[in-house]
Amino acid sequence: EPDELGTEVLPRRTPAPAWLPAAKGEEGDFCLRSSDCAAGLCCARHFWSKICKPVLREGQVCTRHRRKGTHGLEIFQRCQCAEGLACRLQREHGPADASRLHTCQRH
Repeated sequence: EPDELGTEVLPRRTPAPAWLPAAKGEEGDFCLRSSDCAAGLCCARHFWSKICKPVLREGQVCTRHRRKGTHGLEIFQRCQCAEGLACRLQREHGPADASRLHTCQRH
């Protein structure tokens, strides 16, 4: 509806797209940001879209980015490690640096 100057008054907030559910997304649901997902989930890239994926638990494989900004280049992103955990090089019983695998570990 036009205001006094004859211009259209726009709503203050842009409504969410019709494909984005009003409730917090469950695992596998489409999202735009992690706040769109339920507790324990984050919004991460899966092919060319983004879906809610589980936050990583202790012992799960994680991705450690050497350079800032490289996270956006992945086709299959992983969530970050859960609170109290850090993504660290997995400790192996063998030659030093035998495995480049990173896992979520307690601080």
